[in-house]
Amino acid sequence: MDAGQAWFIGTTAILAALLYFPVSKLVWVLSVRRLEKKLARSTTDKERQGQMARARFIGIIVALMFAALFNYNVFGIPGHP
Repeated sequence: MDAGQAWFIGTTAILAALLYFPVSKLVWVLSVRRLEKKLARSTTDKERQGQMARARFIGIIVALMFAALFNYNVFGIPGHP
């Protein structure tokens, strides 16, 4: 791995880490609202914790994908003209 590839991976990881918390919180809020609308009642703490676990998993995937695509769009893939 050359310096360009390491830099690309490093900046992607940093951007993904910075995006993870707001993305997972947004996914959690939207999923809880959707579930409450579907059930026509307020959710319990156990249901909200389940939605939080799901939102964290989805948040990891979305943040990594966005960070990688953003870096690719802005900087391109290192070592490729």
